[in-house]
Amino acid sequence: MDTVSLAKRRYTTKAYDASRQIPQATVDALLEQLRHSPSSVNSQPWHFVVAQSEAAKARLTISTDTDYAYNSPKLRDASHVIVFCTRTDMTQAHLEAVLAQESLDGRFRDEQAKAAQDNSRRHYADLHRYERKDLQHWMEKQTYLALGTALLGAAALGLDATPIEGFDSQRLDAELGLREQGFTSVVLLSLGYRSETDFNAGLSKSRLPASKVFTFL
Repeated sequence: MDTVSLAKRRYTTKAYDASRQIPQATVDALLEQLRHSPSSVNSQPWHFVVAQSEAAKARLTISTDTDYAYNSPKLRDASHVIVFCTRTDMTQAHLEAVLAQESLDGRFRDEQAKAAQDNSRRHYADLHRYERKDLQHWMEKQTYLALGTALLGAAALGLDATPIEGFDSQRLDAELGLREQGFTSVVLLSLGYRSETDFNAGLSKSRLPASKVFTFL
């Protein structure tokens, strides 16, 4: 797969064809790729809420209709919308669940290796919790790694996509009961097929030249 061509071809979609739906097999493939996103020390501090039906997508627009109305059509007309959520704490239960899954998946050659992985992950969680005092920011950065995975995955599957930060996170958290579940919404991702009216589809892609963004030591 030519990932460079995918990166050059994908763009931020501004308008969707509401009549087109993503096939379920394609959705399943993208979600499986998303589930395998990388994260620091395999902490996986995320949860993803997937909205497909008209009613489900309408629930999401409670977070955009007031102050971010320009984003509401991107939620309503898209085939699917994914809410990327981050944990509000790196809890003991989550750390134990991740370790148990790693053990089930055969990640450890012995108990010593298992203990070492557990200690390493706890060390970084405590580092950000107590010393750097940026635990939430650290966890959100892992969630954005997942967003990058999803964007490239969508391009590989022939889908159009729009990452959206213009929404009221507090209102969406309340609508979906996220805080009660230990999560908060961070970014939205609309997915589907662009409309013929999407002005951004025909514009040239623009990035700073390599000479400006790379330093070789």
